[in-house]
Amino acid sequence: MQGAGGKPSLSVRTALGAALTLSVAAAAHAGGWPQFRGPTGQGHSQDASVPLTWSETENIAWKTAVPGRGWSSPVIGGGLVWLTTAITDRETGTSLQLLSYEVISGDADRNIEVFAISDTTLLNQKNSFASPTPVIDPNGERVYVHFGAQGTAAVSVAGETHGEVLWRTRFPYTSQHGNGGSPILHEGLLIVSIDGYDTAFLVAVDAETGEERWRSVRPSPISQAYSTPLVIEVGDAKQIVNVSAFRASGHEPATGREIWRVEYPGGFSNVSRPVYGHGLVYLSTGFNEPVLLAARPTGQGNVTNSEIAWRLRRGAPLTVSPILVGDELYTVTDSGIATCIDALTGEIRWQHRLGGNHSASPIHAGGRIYFQNEEGVTTVIEPGVEFEQLARNELDGSTLASTAVSDGAFFVRTSTHLYRIEESP
Repeated sequence: MQGAGGKPSLSVRTALGAALTLSVAAAAHAGGWPQFRGPTGQGHSQDASVPLTWSETENIAWKTAVPGRGWSSPVIGGGLVWLTTAITDRETGTSLQLLSYEVISGDADRNIEVFAISDTTLLNQKNSFASPTPVIDPNGERVYVHFGAQGTAAVSVAGETHGEVLWRTRFPYTSQHGNGGSPILHEGLLIVSIDGYDTAFLVAVDAETGEERWRSVRPSPISQAYSTPLVIEVGDAKQIVNVSAFRASGHEPATGREIWRVEYPGGFSNVSRPVYGHGLVYLSTGFNEPVLLAARPTGQGNVTNSEIAWRLRRGAPLTVSPILVGDELYTVTDSGIATCIDALTGEIRWQHRLGGNHSASPIHAGGRIYFQNEEGVTTVIEPGVEFEQLARNELDGSTLASTAVSDGAFFVRTSTHLYRIEESP
């Protein structure tokens, strides 16, 4: 479609701009999956050769047992798959570990204890002591881990220091359900969101040393939240978008200064990661009063009444992060109701029950969208304004961790195993 003067229309131009941003970010980590939701932080893979179907007996390259309990998603770089786990002994406490596996073979590479804690009882039986996803630095020399209030650390994966814990730090806080949000890296800073009953702030530490560089303290009221920040580009400047209890905000990366915020007094216990495209930030307000918001990140101060483009209440997600493909935004509720939304207007295109309970965030790969439920079933759909199911794939075990993609393969973590899934030769 063209606008006046033969130029692409606004919707086409914004779609092209979003696609270019995704492709540039993906190119920086070609063949890898360095953080929660991949190179772009928004669930997109440029890999066109991923499989459509699989089962326990089809398209499984390898399946490796994973010790302990953890819901962190796999990250991939330097020929290794990384994830965290917690191994609990009722008498001695819990060992919080970083694990690595060979990408090609699935063989175990490292088992690194990062923290040892006395706690053995989960605050929420659905959660784990190892739910935040690690992040790999762009040079592939370090992996950063975050275990919520139990601690944050940098682990070397380079040369003779491979497996050495380089630094540890801790941000104590009180939470009802334990840890959740994952760390991110941006220009030498490791950034985490801390949201508890007793304190709430966005904090950046020097990725090299672990020393705190800035802290943006959230004003009262505060409460629990479990979301992962997202770095976006607005005009010629970067912003860190952070979703927390009762408000979401944009921050200056170098200082943590709050640029804008939108408020939602009824929303807390936020889990899903925000998504950005078409000049809009898409975010979930969390539990109690779930709403999906589209906000323009171009204002200053409190923009609740001026920069919200649309709101969606029917089908708003609680745990799962949305995914933006073209002009449509796709999401799914915890109970398995998928919704396709016009990303520019908020109009619902379709809703469909996928089945099962959902915690993992969807991915877009090979031109398809993959929704994975907690019962080991992945529903594959064709993106579009009409629902079209392409496949339904099942694995053994529970699946709450989100899928990673690298070199034509999916890496899926269940409650007991790590899988590499790819087209059989």
